[in-house]
Amino acid sequence: MSSGREQHRIGFIGAGRMATALARGLAAGPISADRIRACDCVASARKQFESETGASTVNSINEIVEQSDLIVLAVKPQQLPEVLNELRDVISGRHLVVSIAAGVRISTILESLGSDCRLVRVMPNTPCLVGAGACAISAGGTASDKDTQTVEQLLSAVGVVVHVPEHLFDAVTGLSGSGPAYVFQIIEALSDGGVRGGLPREVATRLAAQTVLGAARMVLETGDHPGRLKDAVASPSGTTIAGLHALERGGLRGCLMDAVAAATERSRELG
Repeated sequence: MSSGREQHRIGFIGAGRMATALARGLAAGPISADRIRACDCVASARKQFESETGASTVNSINEIVEQSDLIVLAVKPQQLPEVLNELRDVISGRHLVVSIAAGVRISTILESLGSDCRLVRVMPNTPCLVGAGACAISAGGTASDKDTQTVEQLLSAVGVVVHVPEHLFDAVTGLSGSGPAYVFQIIEALSDGGVRGGLPREVATRLAAQTVLGAARMVLETGDHPGRLKDAVASPSGTTIAGLHALERGGLRGCLMDAVAAATERSRELG
C-alpha cells in the first residue's frame, strides 16, 4: 500500500458526501491528502470536502485532469452528460476513470469518452462514510486487471470490495445500495421493542445498533452461514426461538426479499 502514496494522484469531479467519504478514507490510508483534489460548482461542498479530508479543491475539471492520473466521477447522474462532454477532449490513456454515478452504465460513459477509456464502474453505499462500506466494481473499456486491482486496493480503505459483472449491478443496488435503509428501519423497530419493554430510548437504540453491528461482524469474521449462527442462539423452548417464531409469523424474511427485489427492479427502470 505504501507504493500507492507515491504513484497515484486522485481527482474527484464532484465533492459531495460520497466523494468526501471516499477521499477521507483514502487520506487516512493509502493516499496522502496532498495527492487528492476535487472540483465542484457548489462552494459549500468544496469547503466541506477540504475540512473533512485535508485535501484541496480546484476551480475546474481541466485542472483535475491535468493534476490527476485517477479520476473519480462523483457527480449526480443528471449532471454526468455535461461532465463527460467536458472530459471528452482532455482525457487520455494515462487516466484511469472511476465512475460512482448511480445507474449510469459503462456503455453510456464509453460513448462519450471513447471505447479505449480505462474505466471502472463502482457501486458504493453510504456506510463508506464510516469506513464500513460495501462496494461492487466492474471494469469496462480498456481497463486492465491491474486497473481493477488498483481500484480495489483504494476502495478497501472504506470497506469491503467485491467484483460483480455489470449486468448484476441492479441487484447490487437493491441489496447493498439500498440495504442500509432497510437496516436503519430494523434498528429503529428493535429500539421501539426495547422501549415497549421499558428501556429508555437512548439505551434501546444503542443496544439495537450494537446488536446489529455485532451480528454482522460474526457473519463476516466466522464465515459461518447466518442460519447456523441463528440456530446457535436459539435454545430449545427459550426466548430467542419465541421471538423467531414471531418474526416468521410476521413474514420478515419475505418482506426483506421483496424489498431487495423492488429496489432492484426500480434500478432497472431508472437505468
